[in-house]
Amino acid sequence: MYALQIDWDPIKYLDLGFFKLHFYSVMWIVAFILGFYIMKRIYKHENQSEESLDSLFIYSVVGIMLGARLGHVIFYQSELITEDFFSIFLPFKFKGGFEFTGFQGLASHGAAIAMIISMCLYNKKILKKSVLWILDRVVIPVALGAVFVRLGNFINSEIIGKFTNNDFGVVFKQLGESEPRHPAQLYEAFCYIFVFIALYYFYWKSKKSEQQGFLFGLFLVLLWTIRFFVEYVKVSQGGIEEYFGDALSTGQLLSIPFILIGLYFMFVYKPKKVA
Repeated sequence: MYALQIDWDPIKYLDLGFFKLHFYSVMWIVAFILGFYIMKRIYKHENQSEESLDSLFIYSVVGIMLGARLGHVIFYQSELITEDFFSIFLPFKFKGGFEFTGFQGLASHGAAIAMIISMCLYNKKILKKSVLWILDRVVIPVALGAVFVRLGNFINSEIIGKFTNNDFGVVFKQLGESEPRHPAQLYEAFCYIFVFIALYYFYWKSKKSEQQGFLFGLFLVLLWTIRFFVEYVKVSQGGIEEYFGDALSTGQLLSIPFILIGLYFMFVYKPKKVA
């Protein structure tokens, strides 16, 4: 093994006898728990009730997980709709024999869309402020959560990078390989740390938090720009890119609208004045 090459062959779960604790699932749990405590501090600062915080947690978990799963199916694995429909919503595979699989296949683009929708519903039913008020704040813990999700992908040896064709990289031994690849998951996780820091700074240390839509827009621009460029070193996951001549990956195609929306909220959007 070369100095710049890492052989990656971790265990993916702890076998507790009656249950297998997958580390990927643990990363999601850590993301939601940390997100809850960050939002708790924000809600305390904003004089919001604990009851509304509890409701926010429920809306976030259900919305993000459901959206991430549906996003994966729609954008990357649409054949499940006709071939194994119930596996979309249940942690089991039915085609070719019944098997517990956990929820495999979660798309961040779907999670982002569902987050926006769930926050609209949360605001209408519980918060009763402006949708952008909650979006400007909830993106802070979401950015941190993205770090742990990508670490979970790394543990699972999934969403892998292309071969580096040199001595640098990670050898994913569980894939039966011997050549190093770009650790694309770690690239993203590392960059998302700075997205979180930027959002956290602008909320607590600047008056930009008072500009409605700015933090939400900044989140979209930073996170999806990172995703766009990291896609260049990722192995294609297929999906809708085949309908666009494979010039850009599915991840890149889906990132562009988010970046444009983010720029709009950062530099163009003006909130309506209350008469």
